Amino acid sequence: MGETTLDSICSLNIRQPSHGYRFSMETVLLSSFVSLKAPKKIADFGAGSGVIGLLLASRFRKARVTLVEMQAALFDLCLVNIAENGLSGRVDALNLDIRKMRSDLSGFDVVVSNPPFRRPGTGRVSTGQRASARHEGDLPLSDLCASAARALRGRGRLYLVHLPERLLEIMDSLRAARLEPKRLRFVHGRLGLEARMMLVEAVREGRPGLKVEPPLYIYKDGSDDYTQEVSEMYRALAG
Repeated sequence: MGETTLDSICSLNIRQPSHGYRFSMETVLLSSFVSLKAPKKIADFGAGSGVIGLLLASRFRKARVTLVEMQAALFDLCLVNIAENGLSGRVDALNLDIRKMRSDLSGFDVVVSNPPFRRPGTGRVSTGQRASARHEGDLPLSDLCASAARALRGRGRLYLVHLPERLLEIMDSLRAARLEPKRLRFVHGRLGLEARMMLVEAVREGRPGLKVEPPLYIYKDGSDDYTQEVSEMYRALAG
């Protein structure tokens, strides 16, 4: 498992690697972006240490959540974090490649994913666990979308956080998998800065029609304090 730290986020205590894949702001943004009111089955694809799936388990207290993580060391942390947060009755974890999920692992109302953002050979060069978290060599975007479509029930929803620069590619990959983009929201550090992330909702076999929501700003203008909206996201997820 290697060296780890124990960190708090909202109502959870999360054990995560000291070096390598560590959760950040997008975990809260994506967890808050899920709009389905009462999902019964949720899957977190590429769960890392499990933080997004566990936040959703805390938010939707009647849902069953499945964390799917390919890297063995991170999968082990998923198991630890499920147990340490008292969620063993409703959350389980699978150590496998989502492209090889069995056909009986389907019928999910919601799939969430914070996937690797970069194409191989672009951006900052990383190695080991951090490389798999940052670059999509192990899981191309088209494979992620196709796997999510197979796992979702009819009209089930996929929620992604990704880079704005890959918007057109994401839309193409979603539609090729019969996942219709329905909501899009750009995330900015603060007013006047270009978008640094985007949040996307797609519906399996949904009707065409995309809603672009107002931009989300992380920090108040001229300040390092969170905006009221982001602060409320943290409070809501903390229960």
